[in-house]
Amino acid sequence: MRLVSKLRPHPLNVLACLALSVTSTVVALSPAGADRRASPPPDAAKILAGLPPADWHRYVQGTSHREISPVRVVSTTGDVTNPGGVLGAGTTTLRREAPQPRPVWPSGTTATASSYHEPNGGNDGTPTSYEPGNAVDGDAKTFWNDATADTYPAWLQITSPTPVKLPGITVLSNADGVPMDFTVATWNGTDWVTQATVTGNTDVQRAVTFPQEVETGQVRITVTKDQPSSKGDYTRINEVYPGVVSDPPQASVTLDFGKVVVGYPKIRFGGASDDHPGVRLAFSETRQYLTDRSDFARSDFSGGPGTDQYAPPGKPTTWTDAKGCQSGTKVCADGLHGFRYLKISLDALASDAPAAEPYGTVKIKGVALDSTALDGGPGAYKGWFESSDQSLNRYWFNASYTNELVTDTFRPTDVEPRNADSPSLDGRLVLHDGAKRDRDPYVGDVAVSGRTDYLTHAVPQAARNVLADLADHQRADGWIPPASINGYTLPLFDYPLWWVTSSSDYVLYTGDIGYARTYYPNLVKALDGWYPSVTDSHGLLSKGLNGTSGYGDYAFLPRTGEVTYYNALYVQALKDAAGLARSLGHTADAGRWEQRAGTVATAINTYLWDAGSGAYLDSGTGAVRHGQDGNGLAILAGVASSGQAAAALDHLAKTTAQPYGNAFMDNDTLVSDGSERVYAFTSYPEIQARFLTGRADSAIEEIKRLYGWMTNHDPGITDWEGIGSGGSLYEGAYTSMAHGWSTGVVPALSNDLLGAVPTGPGFATWTVRPHPGSVTWARGQLPTPHGALRVTWVQGRGAAFTLKVDAPSGTSGDVAVPTGGKRVTVRVDGKVAWDGDAPHAHRATNADGYITLHGVSGGRSHTVQTIAG
Repeated sequence: MRLVSKLRPHPLNVLACLALSVTSTVVALSPAGADRRASPPPDAAKILAGLPPADWHRYVQGTSHREISPVRVVSTTGDVTNPGGVLGAGTTTLRREAPQPRPVWPSGTTATASSYHEPNGGNDGTPTSYEPGNAVDGDAKTFWNDATADTYPAWLQITSPTPVKLPGITVLSNADGVPMDFTVATWNGTDWVTQATVTGNTDVQRAVTFPQEVETGQVRITVTKDQPSSKGDYTRINEVYPGVVSDPPQASVTLDFGKVVVGYPKIRFGGASDDHPGVRLAFSETRQYLTDRSDFARSDFSGGPGTDQYAPPGKPTTWTDAKGCQSGTKVCADGLHGFRYLKISLDALASDAPAAEPYGTVKIKGVALDSTALDGGPGAYKGWFESSDQSLNRYWFNASYTNELVTDTFRPTDVEPRNADSPSLDGRLVLHDGAKRDRDPYVGDVAVSGRTDYLTHAVPQAARNVLADLADHQRADGWIPPASINGYTLPLFDYPLWWVTSSSDYVLYTGDIGYARTYYPNLVKALDGWYPSVTDSHGLLSKGLNGTSGYGDYAFLPRTGEVTYYNALYVQALKDAAGLARSLGHTADAGRWEQRAGTVATAINTYLWDAGSGAYLDSGTGAVRHGQDGNGLAILAGVASSGQAAAALDHLAKTTAQPYGNAFMDNDTLVSDGSERVYAFTSYPEIQARFLTGRADSAIEEIKRLYGWMTNHDPGITDWEGIGSGGSLYEGAYTSMAHGWSTGVVPALSNDLLGAVPTGPGFATWTVRPHPGSVTWARGQLPTPHGALRVTWVQGRGAAFTLKVDAPSGTSGDVAVPTGGKRVTVRVDGKVAWDGDAPHAHRATNADGYITLHGVSGGRSHTVQTIAG
C-alpha cells in the first residue's frame, strides 16, 4: 500500500518517501564546534554510546533451515504408543481394530427431509444426488445435504416399513456438515417423543443412546445448528444407523510446529500392517479449527475431503506430501500447506477402499516439513529495526516472518486452484497474498508486502515479477488485472491504482529505471484510458459507470457511486505517477496528472466531506458512514487540510476503536460487522497518517492494540488477514492467519517512526524525519542499491534530541529533527546549523515542528543535535 503526505513533498513520490524504512543512514547530535551564541550541548557521542548493544537478532522468527520439525505433541486419541516418536524419540505406533458390521434398516426404509440440495456435477462431471434417501442406503460415500445454509431447523425423517427396536441411533455425517445441535425423536403412533438432545457435537460419527429401548417405525432428527465449515453451515448426513455403533476410537496424534509454517509435510514411516491402513492429515493454523479436517484445503474448491491421504507400505519409507493420488484416483493429497497444527490419524476415506482402510497398524519414526518460505535467519536480513519498546520490535520481526511465508516460487500445484496458474509466472519468485490461501499474487497485497520486503530481506524481484506480469496482461481499455486468478479476469475497481503506486514504490526502493521505462506505457494507459472512462461529471471516480457495477475491491464490498477510498487512492496514484514521469523526463504527463490530482482532491472535499461528523463519507450514495480506508488515504494523499486530518482521525478514534485495532467502518450499514471488522491492510494508512500528522503516540497505541492482539492469540507471531467481532477470525476457518497485506507495521516503524524514506529512485535522495512519540530511542538499517542507510536517534529531556545518520556515498537527503514546539539550537557535526532564529548551514528551515537540514551528503556519518534555547 502506498501512503504519502502533503507535509513532506518530494520530486518523485510524496507517499513513498513517508513510508520508506531506514536501513543504512545514521544522523547523530554532536557538541563539537559549539560557538558562543549557545551553551554547549551534552556530549552526543556519550548519549549514543549509552544505548544498549544492538540486540535485534533475538526477535528474528525465521530460519535458514529448509527442514523444520514440530516442537511438541499436543494430544493423542485412541491406541497410540510412544507419541514422542513423531518428534524423533523412537517410534510412535498407531493401532485401530477393524470396525464391526453396521446395523441396517429393514428393506424398504425411506427418508424425507425439510429440504435437499439439487444435484450438481461431481469431480467426474456426473450429477451427484443429495436426496434424503442417501442417509439410509447403506453407502457411507453418499449423503443427504439440506438446501438451506444457515437456516434452521433442518430435519431428516426416516420411515421403516416395520417397527424396529432401537436402543439409540448413530449419525455418520460429513466433515463439511457436522450437526452440532440436534434432537432425536421417535413416533409412538400418536406423538413425536424426544429421545435425546445433543449440543456442541463435533464428531463426524456420533452415537446417540436413548434412555431406554424404543420400538418404532419412524425416527426424526432435527438440526438447529451445524459446525461451521468452508462449505457454509449445511447439514450433511451420510448414514443414520439403527443402533448404537461403537467403533474403536480413531488413533491420532496432533503436532504443534510452534508457529505458522508453510511447505511440504514429510513423514518417516517405520512400516505398516498388511491390511492397507491409511493415514489422513488434517492441517490448521489454529487449534480452534483443527478437527478431523483441515481449516482449509485447496481441494475444498472441488469438493475434496479436507484432508490429505496416504497409505504407507509395509516396509519403512519416507513420504513427502505432494499433490496427486497414490492409487489411480484414490488416496489423494494436496501437497503444500500453510499451518501450525497437524493431526495425523490412522483412518481412510470410504471411497479409498481397498487401497486404504481405516484400521490396522502404522509406525511413525519422525515428522518434519520441507519449508518453502524465504530464508529468514539473521544473516538473511539486509534491513532491520530496533527501539526502546520491545513490543514494537517484536511486531516488526513478526511481520517480517509473515512476509517470508508468502515469498515463494509460483508453482502450478501450489497456487489458488480457481484458474490462477499462469505459464508467465510458473517458476518465478513472487509475493503471494497468504501462506494458506489464496496463494496468488494480488497487487493490493504487494502494495504492503513489497515495502516490507524492501525494508527487510530486499529480494525485490518477487514484487517485480508480479507487477510486470500483471502489466503484461493489461486489458485493451487500460484496466490492469489484480491477480492471475480466474485467468486474469477478476474484476476489481481499485487494484489498477495499487499497481501504479506499487510500481512507483518499486522504483523508489530499487532504482530499477529499466522497469519504469518498460511499463510506463501501461501506466499511461491505465490513468489516461480506463479511469477516465469511470469518471463522472463531478470529476470523481464512480463505481457503476462503464459497466463496473459488478466490480469488487480489496474486500469485495458492495459499495457504489462516488467512494472516498477509490478517489483518495486515485489522487495518490496520480501523484506517484507524476513523480515517476518526472524521473523519466515526461514533464508534460507529470504536470497533467498533478493537475488532475488537484481537481479530484477538490471534488472529494466538495462532495464527500461530512462537516457534521468531521470525516469523509464512505460514499456519496446510500447510508451515511465513514471508512477508515478513505479517511486514512485522504490524509496521506494530501486531500485533507490539517484541520480536516485532525477531525477525521479524532472521529475514527471515537467510533472505530476496538481492543484488537480500529474497525474499517464506523457503523454496520455497508456490512453487518463493519464497526467490528479490522483489517491491518486499511489500518496501515491510518497508522501512518497518525505518525505524519504529529500523533505518534496514537499511532503506537493503535499498533499495540492491533499487532498485540494478533501476537498474543493463536496461532501467535503471524499477522492475520482480518479480525472479526470480539477479536475472532473474521471469516472463521477460511481466514488466512499469515497474510502479507497485514505487515504494514514494518514500513510504519521503519519509514515513519524511525523516519527514513527514499525520495528519489533507488534512494538517490532520501529523507530522515523521525516521529518518536513515547519511544526513547530507535535505530535501524534500510537496504539501498548504494549500500546501507543507517539511522539512530535518542530523545532527551525537553527539546533535546540526538540523531546519527550514515548514508551511502553518491546519495544525499534532508534530515529533520523535532523541536517539540520550542526554540532550539541545532548543531551538525558540532557546528551550529540553526541558532534558534536563523540558518547557518544546510539551508536549515523551521516548519511544522521540525528543523530541516537540506542537502546532507552521504558517504560519511553525520551527527545532529538539538538543545533548547
